[in-house]
Amino acid sequence: MNEPIRRVSNKLTKTRVLLGSPDLGRYIPETRRMSQSVLHEMLEKYNMVYIKPCCGSLGQGVIRVERASGSTNGKRGSTPIHSESGKYSYQSGMQVHPFADFEKAYQAILRETRGKPYLVQKGIRLLTHGGRPFDIRVMVQRNPQGKWEATGVAGRVAHPRKVVTNGSQGGTIYPVEVLLKPYTSPDKRKALIAAMKRIGVSSALQLSTAYPGLQEIGVDLALDRRLAPWILEVNTAPDPCPFTKLQDTRMLERIVRYGKVYGRTYNLKCMKAKRGRV
Repeated sequence: MNEPIRRVSNKLTKTRVLLGSPDLGRYIPETRRMSQSVLHEMLEKYNMVYIKPCCGSLGQGVIRVERASGSTNGKRGSTPIHSESGKYSYQSGMQVHPFADFEKAYQAILRETRGKPYLVQKGIRLLTHGGRPFDIRVMVQRNPQGKWEATGVAGRVAHPRKVVTNGSQGGTIYPVEVLLKPYTSPDKRKALIAAMKRIGVSSALQLSTAYPGLQEIGVDLALDRRLAPWILEVNTAPDPCPFTKLQDTRMLERIVRYGKVYGRTYNLKCMKAKRGRV
């Protein structure tokens, strides 16, 4: 029997393993190790990106960086120079920091990241609830028979003044059905939730090819404006806290029951996340 794995912390390592599956590759936003040239190139390409600590958790250290569309940076492929329209910004925590040019923005970002390794990920414009972006956590566990099973889905709505949805950062938890209701018909909603569960199980199957001792994962999925799902992150030591905020306790009960089988106990005192009004 494989020794249980508690955590695989490096996000780039996990992304590379997931990209080993052609089926999962289409759900993974472009993700690269951050450098000045990589950040510049990806801002040119996408206008908005997220930078994340390679080994962070709980949404700590995540920064959204934006380039105003239409700003120019000299010849393509050249060293970044002052932008003509001068519009770059990043948001860390509740603060938005504007800059006249890329060089100044990058130097300020380096002060924020404090020499730690970071990655850059293509920014996905999330669906919103009450004007606040949300994503979806899919909990996937080995069931008592040892097979991978999606045991819970919960929606996480960002704090009104933050870019991350984590409950530990003041996010609000809702049933996924409530968040998707304005965007989909009941049948489409059901199919979308089933598809997200399948992506979760496929992610677990792929990661366990590299880490056979894996027992559980939490997959954070975004839905873009076309309702296309994207894998934002996979956590190998997922926090079940979102599920403590749902009125329906059946998912939480199953998560705890399955965790017990492979020796995992959870701290279910979740003070920072809020329960959404349904």
